[in-house]
Amino acid sequence: MQKTLAVIGGGAAGFFGAINAAESDPELQVHIFEKGNNFLSKVKISGGGRCNVTNACFEPELLAQNYPRGKKELLGPFYIFNPEHTINWFAKRNIKIVAEEDGRMFPSTNSSQTIIDCFMAEAAKHKIHVHQQTGIQEILQLEKGDWKLISSDKKEYHVNLLLITTGSSQQVWNMLKQLGHTIIPPVPSLFTFNIKDARIQDLMGVSIPNVSCSILHTKLNTSGPLLITHWGFSGPAILKLSAWAAKELHALQYNFQLQINFIPEFNYQTCLEVLSANRKTSPKKTIALTNKFNLPGRFYKSICDFAEIPASLTWSDISKEKMQLIAKLLTESIFQVTGKSNFKDEFVTCGGVKLQEVDFKTMRSKICPNLYFAGEVLNIDAVTGGFNFQAAWTTAFIAANAIGLKKPRHE
Repeated sequence: MQKTLAVIGGGAAGFFGAINAAESDPELQVHIFEKGNNFLSKVKISGGGRCNVTNACFEPELLAQNYPRGKKELLGPFYIFNPEHTINWFAKRNIKIVAEEDGRMFPSTNSSQTIIDCFMAEAAKHKIHVHQQTGIQEILQLEKGDWKLISSDKKEYHVNLLLITTGSSQQVWNMLKQLGHTIIPPVPSLFTFNIKDARIQDLMGVSIPNVSCSILHTKLNTSGPLLITHWGFSGPAILKLSAWAAKELHALQYNFQLQINFIPEFNYQTCLEVLSANRKTSPKKTIALTNKFNLPGRFYKSICDFAEIPASLTWSDISKEKMQLIAKLLTESIFQVTGKSNFKDEFVTCGGVKLQEVDFKTMRSKICPNLYFAGEVLNIDAVTGGFNFQAAWTTAFIAANAIGLKKPRHE
């Protein structure tokens, strides 16, 4: 008897799972159901249309550190399928994946269409049945572990195995609840901070190479590059903090105080010592033109303006209080955050199927037989840089291989 698999969700994890399952078992009949107008829509827009396929982080232990939710569970799977395996998988299909300086990896064509065309060609090669604009509205488990799916056009499909890859779909999560699974309530992750402050007014586009930032009155902190935008702060440091603190910031309704050290190699005291030394080494130089910390010129000038340092004031004439204020502004600045904004076109949430209810050796449900998961339908999310896609490839690959090894049921 031929074995059949239904994949619900026509995104990255769905296609990767379907293709690898079909490759693992050539006799497997595979169907992909996508409720939207287009397959792989998130792949299309990711990385500004270039598709940030993965990250050049090849050590499983280090790779797992980029997942606020899923760090522990993904460690084992990353030994089985990690960025090196992803690169090789695409290389076998004549697609070269190349790294940029920051570790992000893209197809050499710099076009997400390359990835989409690859998946569609592989689906056709393995005779995978793709159903566009066909949402699944009801999932019913039959007595012998098989499944009956009822689609949006009221058609019924009977399959042996089910792989859910629908991402943050509340409708699917509700159906999974009815099957007995626990859903961790979703909240946004990977977002930028809205801030209105004189210190960063008119500095849109200014980037500071490395800062340390923390949420006041918590232990939540990160470091990395920071980008000033017209709405506030973005960049890797902020995006990492938004991911790790996703639940806490949601509870605070995105209204909180952010503390930043713009020169993390110094603290307040050591910064003050450098500033004090300027009195001896550069007494006649103007303060606004003496940037000892290699900060962007426009930003340093804005700090001086905020501290009400006249352009003509020299180091020999600065007061102790003004020097302390500059040190404070550089190492212990506090900003009031009043909201959040999505990061570019990406929308990532934490939340989803409770990880303890999934066997990460197979990605199989511990609640329902013949049910598998991959991608962001699970309570897994990552910082920016290709890590969310890597989790999709890894979980889909493991699910696909477990499905391929599953023997068909004989009547």
